[in-house]
Amino acid sequence: MGGLFGVFSDTDCVNDLFYGTDYHSHLGTVRGGLAVKNKGGFQRYIKDITNAQFRSKFEREIKKMHGNKGIGVISDTDDQPLIINSHLGVFAIVTVAKINNIENLTTRALKNGIHFSEMHGGEINPTELVATLISQGSTFEEGIQKVQDMIDGSCTMLLMTDEGIYAVRDKYGRTPLIIGEKPGSYAITMETCAFPNLGFKTTKYLGPGEVILVSKNGFEQKIEPGECLQICSFLWVYYGYPASSYEGINVETVRYRCGAYLAKNDDVDIDLVSGIPDSGTAHGLGYANEAKIPFSRPFVKFTPTWPRSFTPQHQSVRDKVARMKLIPIMDLINDKRLLFCEDSIVRGTQLKKTIQRLYDYGAKEIHMRPACPPLVFSCKFLNFSRSRSELDLAGRWAIKELIGKDLDNPIEYTNPESEKYKEMVEIICKKLKLTSLKYQKLEDLIKAIGLPKEKLCTYCWDGKGLTISLETEEEEPIINKI
Repeated sequence: MGGLFGVFSDTDCVNDLFYGTDYHSHLGTVRGGLAVKNKGGFQRYIKDITNAQFRSKFEREIKKMHGNKGIGVISDTDDQPLIINSHLGVFAIVTVAKINNIENLTTRALKNGIHFSEMHGGEINPTELVATLISQGSTFEEGIQKVQDMIDGSCTMLLMTDEGIYAVRDKYGRTPLIIGEKPGSYAITMETCAFPNLGFKTTKYLGPGEVILVSKNGFEQKIEPGECLQICSFLWVYYGYPASSYEGINVETVRYRCGAYLAKNDDVDIDLVSGIPDSGTAHGLGYANEAKIPFSRPFVKFTPTWPRSFTPQHQSVRDKVARMKLIPIMDLINDKRLLFCEDSIVRGTQLKKTIQRLYDYGAKEIHMRPACPPLVFSCKFLNFSRSRSELDLAGRWAIKELIGKDLDNPIEYTNPESEKYKEMVEIICKKLKLTSLKYQKLEDLIKAIGLPKEKLCTYCWDGKGLTISLETEEEEPIINKI
């Protein structure tokens, strides 16, 4: 996915920029970048963070940087930030984007005589494409609106100019963007967990498609928010950091409520409740508190050096991280009936190996309670899943195993009251060698989050959401309900 952070200050902003960006490290493992603006111009550094943490890669560079405004990024895709010279002036840009029609937009740009310089692995840098589209506008605001209207997918960005920093939330608000304030300084973040230790207090949650300019005059709305909010529900389930809040709703408290709903719908006889570390822990605590069953940690996570196992690019690396980071506590496993809460079952590859380890350590029973429904659709709007195919998803391979083929639209398998749904879940349960498997109901997840369903994107579970498509090169974007 990726994360963004920006600072505009009366004084030097580099320390706040450095630590604020670092607080987004759980969102990406490929590139990290910082850019600042001072009287001498723009300073920029980009680092490969695939084998080392963001903070360790930039400790020397930040001593060379100075400026009263800056933007930072943790990226799972392209090199960022970019420094662009255009008829609008020189600007720096960072994005968190998924551009499904990037080939179409690139082809159209090339036909118009535009060239691209930022190539990586033979592919266009998405952030450069966004910058190119912005530069076609007569103003920054017009260019930003052009991007939002042309992209099929999503794009949240920070754009730093001589005047200040444009904070741009994607058109349907699938990713969050929040402004914080402290005396003499403003910050823009995707994760509010970056604010407390830096002294910022949350001032404003941007609406879908809203654009704010942060400058010496404070912050000013440049484009009003749209009416349609489709923030990603998976942020509360898994990707978001526990101390963060989106739309004013804290991640950790939502996970407690998710666990409580799982317990309310359960009657299994067990000895201990736990959570797959770390994101499953809060769900497990919510379950244990509701069920009045002891919570314990049969696995502890070795956090100093091992990242999230979901984020690395290659399956072999994910498997290694998943195994090495979890250290078993034998006394809490041997001869026990264990129930684990998990944020989700994406592919099930790592989970299957973890379950086998528990049996090898003497577990009598292993019950699994994911905090969200089965994943049967790959996300079209954010770079969440590393799956190259929807068939990698646990729900989809279970359906294929059940009926012998994949389905273009397996919507009939998303109703928890249907026999097809129950058969799909049973296939997953047997494949993972679980004693029992029971997923969260979508309506309970929505209640746990606390927003109306129409304001949440639930596409990966029920196939319902909003997308933008360009029917031809000349036509305007068309909004489709799917």
